[in-house]
Amino acid sequence: MRMKHLFVSIAVAASALAAGAHAANITGAGATFPYPIYAKWAEMYKGATGNGLNYQSVGSGAGIKQIKARTVDFGASDMPLPASELDAAGLFQFPAIMGGVVPVVNLDGIAPGQMKLTGAVIADIYLGKITKWNAPQIAALNPGVKLPAADITVVRRADSSGTSFLWTDFLSKTSPEWKTKVGAGTTVKWAVGVGGKGNEGVAANVQRIKGGIGYVEWAYAKKNRMAHTQLQNKDGAFLQPDDEAFKAAAAGANWSGTPGFAVVLTDQPGKASWPVTGASYILVHKSQADAAKGKEVLKFFDWAYKNGDAAATELDYVPMPDAVTKLVQDAWRAHMKDASGKALW
Repeated sequence: MRMKHLFVSIAVAASALAAGAHAANITGAGATFPYPIYAKWAEMYKGATGNGLNYQSVGSGAGIKQIKARTVDFGASDMPLPASELDAAGLFQFPAIMGGVVPVVNLDGIAPGQMKLTGAVIADIYLGKITKWNAPQIAALNPGVKLPAADITVVRRADSSGTSFLWTDFLSKTSPEWKTKVGAGTTVKWAVGVGGKGNEGVAANVQRIKGGIGYVEWAYAKKNRMAHTQLQNKDGAFLQPDDEAFKAAAAGANWSGTPGFAVVLTDQPGKASWPVTGASYILVHKSQADAAKGKEVLKFFDWAYKNGDAAATELDYVPMPDAVTKLVQDAWRAHMKDASGKALW
């Protein structure tokens, strides 16, 4: 895979002739965080139904812009939009999948999962206050680990990114200075660093730059055999990332009581909770001018909810619980309409 490409097109949306005269192809754009599982689901869905998905992995900010402009059938964002923004744009939002964001490093002599970091130390690295890998703050967390006296190169997103939102939200919750000086968002004023477009771009830059540190969705780290670090959670435990830790972070989420299902799962309590966990959201217009296309989007995610859990788990994502998918489908029935106001689902 050529990691530098911004536009990643899932190669399952060939011509209608190739898929059959009645094939329905849908388009989506946005978050790079869920791209690996959307690609897999699209491949499986194509085989099962003959219908295709073309998904542009361009970042959450670009996906939000495209769905608002109605240039795609759905948008995808890892930062949930507030109810006021959804209402202003006539959008409906629902969660599709959950996963974790992990710190990754490129350091000689450091094995994957060997190094320990905290949110406060990472914030100081990203603020440009800690500039060497053998700095006392890092050494104190890693007794017995031979840390290189190498310069740290910060790698962060160059585009508007839901993964950045999760990362900066976590740093805001663990570092008062970060919260004051930078804050949380899909785009922030970074103090230092080299930018990369998408999870793909951040992964590629960390792999290229000795002494680099970045943040990517766990599936990208595993696929590219990157050296991740342990991370301290809210309860003080240092954890390795895995789907059980992501599930633990999501266990207490109040999906039914949150408008737009806008749950943020960073820095959750519990000794087993991975601290940078998040859901990825789908954005669709409540009123569908093309009812067939709108229904096909819902059919795709209904199929994924029912048939995609094993693939999600294999890629270390966390499927949405059955109780949550029922809430989502009930909300489809209540809010998704065709142009005449008739229920779409």
